[in-house]
Amino acid sequence: MDKDIQVSITVIKRLPKYYRYLGDLLDKGINRISSQELSNLTGFTASQIRQDLNNFGGFGQQGYGYNVEELHKQLGKILGLDKEYNVVIVGAGNIGYALAYYRGFSDSGFKMAAIFDDNPDRIGTKYKENKVYDIKDLPEYLKNNKVDIGIITTHKNLAQKVADIFVEGGVKGIWNFATIDLNLPEQVVLENVRLTESLFTLSYYLKDNK
Repeated sequence: MDKDIQVSITVIKRLPKYYRYLGDLLDKGINRISSQELSNLTGFTASQIRQDLNNFGGFGQQGYGYNVEELHKQLGKILGLDKEYNVVIVGAGNIGYALAYYRGFSDSGFKMAAIFDDNPDRIGTKYKENKVYDIKDLPEYLKNNKVDIGIITTHKNLAQKVADIFVEGGVKGIWNFATIDLNLPEQVVLENVRLTESLFTLSYYLKDNK
């Protein structure tokens, strides 16, 4: 792909869905799929799928469709899943606990390196193979260890402080579960996860059925 071509965020957000469905097809032993068949699976139109993939080069062949294994591999590279990322969680509550135990991260190259919290009852406990460290030790940890992604699952009152520590420590990507809009330098990549907003959207569509 030409680096001068800017791909829209809406296209980028569809790529993980393509990647997931292609992985399911590989698990079923399916080696080839047309854009129409992929459309039936994903819910996107065949034309939209072709347009999305054309942003990154030509993967299909007319009359043949897509090689599932090759397309899955190429999308993995586009998404950066051919690399390994060191990940740190700050916030050892329910969300942090669930993330620490989620097997899909390690399977996709996201290595859970450490967990931090400010609750004395949690500090020193173990989440899977990771011990929970005192949040006061986070700056020193970042000085001595390369961390690619920082995950924030703290209360919103602490989230900005944690984000600032991540930025100071050279972390380039932040996955934020706290219900606050973080103020970050432009070069830091931020992805917000708003669980309540997603639930409120669901509520909107359900309200007339109650």
